[in-house]
Amino acid sequence: MINLGLMGCGSIALNAHAPAIKRTSEFHLSSVYDPDIEHARRLADEFDVPNVYQDVDKFFNSGIDAVTISSSAPAHMENVLDAARYRKPVLCEKPLSLSNADSEQMIEAMSQAGVPLYTAFCYRFSPSAMRIRELVRDKIVGDVRALRLIYDWHVHGRYATDQRGHRILNQHRLGRMLEGGPMIDCGTHQIDLAQWWLNSDVVRFSAAGAWVDDYEAPDHIFLHMDHAGGQHTMVEISYSYGANVKDPSPLFAYELIGTDGLIRYDRTFRSFEVRTPYATWHEEFHDEKNFWGMYIAYAKALITGDPGHLPSGETGRVVAEIAERATKQVIANRLGPK
Repeated sequence: MINLGLMGCGSIALNAHAPAIKRTSEFHLSSVYDPDIEHARRLADEFDVPNVYQDVDKFFNSGIDAVTISSSAPAHMENVLDAARYRKPVLCEKPLSLSNADSEQMIEAMSQAGVPLYTAFCYRFSPSAMRIRELVRDKIVGDVRALRLIYDWHVHGRYATDQRGHRILNQHRLGRMLEGGPMIDCGTHQIDLAQWWLNSDVVRFSAAGAWVDDYEAPDHIFLHMDHAGGQHTMVEISYSYGANVKDPSPLFAYELIGTDGLIRYDRTFRSFEVRTPYATWHEEFHDEKNFWGMYIAYAKALITGDPGHLPSGETGRVVAEIAERATKQVIANRLGPK
């Protein structure tokens, strides 16, 4: 049994990481840490975690064997460096960091400590994503030459209601925009999937965007990436798609266009289909996230040393750098009042 510690006890930990850890037989969620002790206690109470800490050194001295970092992105670097001090393996939420320099420092610290650093790209572990990788590898639609990866949504709306019933800005959406916007947040999954499915690195890219709300980062952004194998990927991510409407209807789709067919995955219609010159068929549909599958891979990596499909820290660095540079490019090229 691996004693796992969890750093950062916010919504992603409460709703995704902790349930997946508790479901994974190789792990015992033995300790949680958060600078806000009430967040840590809430998670510990819900998931029966015996050790709760606000002090980082006490957390690392609590008998844990490895760590998951599910804190907010600005805290990732400090958390990883603390794990390196105590020589604990890490699975870190995306984006790995908010700057390439920070990512490099994190990777170097973990390397010097002699322990692995993995990036939590949970989309890889969806059975549908795994199946797409097989279809691409086996050339079921010929050579895939173009990808369209779309995630346009409202991040739970522009506004929320406080305890007194007053309308306030939705702090969840606000936080994501202040941390760099949609490409640095959710877009990292799509960047990772494109490189992983194609087994082809991004060699150049360009980006454009729009401002529906007036944050520094664009809340609707398009990224065009050329791969070493000659393929092209378009990623579209929005945090304002229906953010101010009564009945938002997000768009989430993967489309892979090959020389001999088409693969199409659409979450809205829960559809996953393959079309070739000879036949059309539907694959089994699965949701795009799979935290449990990711934790099975994490456990296997810790036990055997084989990461399998678990993304490395270096993969996380490359993806975060593309997202960061693309967002900065759009900000620098913004027309009109800034």
